Amino acid sequence: MSLRKMSCKSTKVAPSVDFDHSCSDSVEYLTLNFGPFETVHRWRRLPPCDEFVGARRSKHTVVAYRDAIYVFGGDNGKNMLNDLLRFDVKDCSWCRAFTTGTPPAPRYHHSAVVYGSSMFVFGGYTGDIYSNSNLKNKNDLFEYKFATGQWTEWKVEGSLPVARSAHGATVYNDKLWIFAGYDGNARLNDMWTINLQDREHACWEEIDQSGEIPPSCCNFPVAVCWDKMFVFSGQSGAKITNNLFQFEFKGHMWTRIPTEHLLRGSPPPPQRRYGHTMVAFDRHLYVFGGAADNTLPNELHCYDVDSQTWEVILPSLDSEMPSGRLFHAAAVIQDAMYIFGGTVDNNVRSGEMYRFQFSSYPKCTLHEDYGKLWENRQFCDVEFILGEREERVLGHIAIVTARCQWLRKKILQACDRQQQRTKQESSEEIDEAAGGPRDIPASNRPSGTQPLLEVSIREAEAQPFEVLMQFLYTDKIQYPRRGHVQDVLLIMDVYKLALSFKLSRLEQLCVQYIEASVDLQNVLSVCENANKLQLDQLKEHCLNFVVKESHFNQVIMTKEFERLSTPLIVEIVRRKQQPPPRVYSDQPVDIGTSLVQDMKAYLEGGGLEFCNIILLLDGHPRPAHQAILAARSSYFEAMFRSFMPEDGQVNISIGEMVPSKQAFESMLRYIYYGDVNMPPEDSLYLFAAPYYYGFSNNRLQAYCKQNLEMNVTVENVLQIMEAADKTQALDMKKHCLHIIVHQFIKVSKLPNLRSLSQLLLLDIIESLATHISDKQCAEMGSDI
Repeated sequence: MSLRKMSCKSTKVAPSVDFDHSCSDSVEYLTLNFGPFETVHRWRRLPPCDEFVGARRSKHTVVAYRDAIYVFGGDNGKNMLNDLLRFDVKDCSWCRAFTTGTPPAPRYHHSAVVYGSSMFVFGGYTGDIYSNSNLKNKNDLFEYKFATGQWTEWKVEGSLPVARSAHGATVYNDKLWIFAGYDGNARLNDMWTINLQDREHACWEEIDQSGEIPPSCCNFPVAVCWDKMFVFSGQSGAKITNNLFQFEFKGHMWTRIPTEHLLRGSPPPPQRRYGHTMVAFDRHLYVFGGAADNTLPNELHCYDVDSQTWEVILPSLDSEMPSGRLFHAAAVIQDAMYIFGGTVDNNVRSGEMYRFQFSSYPKCTLHEDYGKLWENRQFCDVEFILGEREERVLGHIAIVTARCQWLRKKILQACDRQQQRTKQESSEEIDEAAGGPRDIPASNRPSGTQPLLEVSIREAEAQPFEVLMQFLYTDKIQYPRRGHVQDVLLIMDVYKLALSFKLSRLEQLCVQYIEASVDLQNVLSVCENANKLQLDQLKEHCLNFVVKESHFNQVIMTKEFERLSTPLIVEIVRRKQQPPPRVYSDQPVDIGTSLVQDMKAYLEGGGLEFCNIILLLDGHPRPAHQAILAARSSYFEAMFRSFMPEDGQVNISIGEMVPSKQAFESMLRYIYYGDVNMPPEDSLYLFAAPYYYGFSNNRLQAYCKQNLEMNVTVENVLQIMEAADKTQALDMKKHCLHIIVHQFIKVSKLPNLRSLSQLLLLDIIESLATHISDKQCAEMGSDI
């Protein structure tokens, strides 16, 4: 589909390619490239593996190579396996893969990865499980060449990893990386690597790991995303957790991904589990299945590496969901995940294959865009004067008044005072004698030279206030660095402000951060500060932490305890001697409103009194907010910075085309709070908007494309045809005419048909005439 655009060059750009905003006006035609598509988030059950091809199994591996899934090893409940199966994803057919040479011994809980045109199998558990004999872990390494079907074993000199099974393995930078597992006696957390480029000189090397190394564990998955390896949950004895860890290949550094920023009411991480799968696609990690506290869940959990948030993916309505299972295996081909086998209810092995369709929408940049507005401090229109030292912090009235009612009141009071002063200055100027230089009244100053509104807040110091402002713009604050007491104390000051300003969401965020950061080294400092600031909830948490059996003796032997104020020492001793009864509350916690919710309410009328720009759509005015438009659109940013209209009015178009009022409102919803839900006909108008207005990425365009693919129906085909005609999207118009002709009996009953323009009605008649065959014409003529 092609959409006309204002152009200065004849250049064609495919919409699937990320675009460069510096030449966003150089696109003449945009093409939707409609073709076969799959419903996003749809599970499909594919043909299972027949028993004559290969047994049902679990504890096996799968890898993806070109358009096929390869399954190796595992067990069928009675015997270990070493057959190699191939599933063609295009024609959905199973076969045994061609092999020559000596394959690895039958095994399960091994690992398999693809490097170049080969599959590499390492370790695992071998022996006869039926007779319970010759059972042992292995540390051998085999290569299978896809082109020739040849199996060969790599004989490696020098140090070797201890034999193991149920470990993690991945390929990065031409090397195979092995992590943790089970050696037959204990769980491991060591890491080894071997270069796969040069077989003759290959040798194993143990990696010196640093940072927050995961506990020794087995039966966990690993996945690589953004040059980092991720490990989630697994069997780790009494320490089993649902922690997610990331490993940086370059510095060999481990980090535990914090979850303290996930507010109550936000989707939590998946339960702790083992025997699950995790794959990477785009910027996401997808976790499926496994055994979670004696259950076999079948939700699909998704972790966004960029925003560090979890969510449960809701399957499409026409999905064929796999049942819960463990010790299955998963691989990714193009934009879909394939899951095969596993152990389902009653210890039954599965031979099922399922396909899940990913969504590959570009990420929402709403929080980033507003965050950049805060960092750059462009288009600021308010200056906060803070504390006794009167330190100054700039901001944007639109963002602040949308997010915080307490600050909104302060700003309105400051506006009233400024208006009073302006009136007074104006009346004084009138009384002055004519002639001589005089100041321009604030209300008459050209746009862009308006003075900053000054708002005094005596109860806030600059540093915690800036953290609070960062939250207003992004819904986030910086997590305290481990071991930095000053970071925790700063967040306590922010918490105090959040209570004063009635920012429930920030309150909860601060409490979670502080409680998660309290340790043996800082607990007394935090407790003393909480006592000083009268933060009772945090003080209570610290007191309970101190009197814990495993903490008490260590804390009271510190120098900090000796320097503690006498009343606090007394309180700690009494708390240890007579702990207060636990109080449980079933009252729901107020987690406040999010950035998205606040900006939605602001657009829908909550911000009307703070509008400072008029958008003209076909002559009709729509008040808006300069800072918000500039934050989200490089087109508006450049306009407001360089050639802001003196009357504060901006004509709206997308190239040479003026969008409908409904489509324009859809675009404003996207700008203000990232909403991508809209009627299909709006998608035609807005398909080119990301290019013209210079949005951060083509997320809106991707949703427009999917909306059109999925939602052209008999009921809306006339509206979409009108939009296609107006936007000169000729192939979409042709597609609509095709539907109208083939469904004309139903379309003819639609009331919208009577309101079509004469030209469009002629197009329909012409299409009907073309569709009717000569034979039908003759039959119609004979009836006359």
